Amino acid sequence: MTTSGVRRALLAVLGVALLAGCDSGTAMSGSTSAVPRPAPPTAECPAEGVRISAASAEAAMGIRVLTIEMANCGPGPYRVSGYPDVRLFDEEREPIDVAVLPGSASIASVAAFDAPPTPVTLRPGEKAWSGLLWRNLVTDSTVDATTAVRMEAASIEGMPWQRVPLVVPDEVDGTRTVTIDLGNTGKLGVRAWHKTPADAPNPPDPHRPA
Repeated sequence: MTTSGVRRALLAVLGVALLAGCDSGTAMSGSTSAVPRPAPPTAECPAEGVRISAASAEAAMGIRVLTIEMANCGPGPYRVSGYPDVRLFDEEREPIDVAVLPGSASIASVAAFDAPPTPVTLRPGEKAWSGLLWRNLVTDSTVDATTAVRMEAASIEGMPWQRVPLVVPDEVDGTRTVTIDLGNTGKLGVRAWHKTPADAPNPPDPHRPA
């Protein structure tokens, strides 16, 4: 065989080896992508171990109530006593100047809101409830009315803030978005956390104004 023939034979062998290597690499890549991967979590548990969310909303004669729930999504018990801390934001994500007051804050006669705080211990999976109370009322034409479309809450003052979407269950549409339309009252009453009985899907005493 001539020198040029030997060279051609070597090139042919190298070409076959390279093609085999490429095919082998493709096969390995395919087998790796076929390995099942866990789905990303749909709702991560906050580092604090509890998740706060909106649960229901009621309105009657200018009085509004938003019930919020706190679920223990962590691995151990969570203890709390007191009132959730709340801050509100408008459509521009600017904070709204509102006085967040314990109890009914003379907004309306709702006895449940004035019950004093009691210690609550939530085991993993258990929930506690609170509520926000306000009036949609304009008492001074020189003061702009405010409406919150965004809310953040903490389990108690000083704990980490959580974004709480203002979305509640709805029998007709599945869910609906609500707002906190304060008018120009500048005042929001907050109920102390209370534990929900295991056999009650909703708060045992709905926050209906008397």
